[in-house]
Amino acid sequence: MALSAGSSFCFAQSWSIGAAGGFGFYHDATISNAAGSASAGFGPRFSAGGVVGEDVSEHFGGELRYTYRDGDSELRFNGREANLDAAAHALHFDFLAYPTGRHARLRPFLAGGAGIKRYIGTGSVDPSQPLTSFAVLAHADEVKALVSFGGGLKAVLGEHWLVRVDFRDYATPFPENVIVPATGAKIHGWLHDFVPLLGVDWTFGR
Repeated sequence: MALSAGSSFCFAQSWSIGAAGGFGFYHDATISNAAGSASAGFGPRFSAGGVVGEDVSEHFGGELRYTYRDGDSELRFNGREANLDAAAHALHFDFLAYPTGRHARLRPFLAGGAGIKRYIGTGSVDPSQPLTSFAVLAHADEVKALVSFGGGLKAVLGEHWLVRVDFRDYATPFPENVIVPATGAKIHGWLHDFVPLLGVDWTFGR
């Protein structure tokens, strides 16, 4: 009986695998010293990634998602700017809640979860970098805990295909090894990475 119940549960589940792309932009943190406060973060640039999802019931599911984020590390203060080539990799699991059932043609959803994000400064460090009284942009990498929340809409295209629009806010503590605060400077706030995505999923087991 237990095996039969487990088999029925697995059969009721549906799975999906997909890819998505978009364009992300950050809400920066600030670094302050006696001269004032500089914006510190990463520039807007393209994003791309993949997702594996599972619906465990009519109204709840989960997804493991990877997202690559391009974007220079940046400092800005009073019209002056410093930047360095950089990128980031986010890996997280989200829980999804749907108001409609799994066989509905349109499925809006809310998403929330957690994971990790790796920030990487990939460019060559400029020895004459401006704004070093606030921070130094480093050729380095750092992994931070990530909180993900957002939502979106899935629309069925055929028996096994759907198109989806997602919006995520990837929030992390500030990566101090990649943007290194100067002695006496203080960091304020987390980094928020707002990422709209357009994707296609292939579904099976519906």
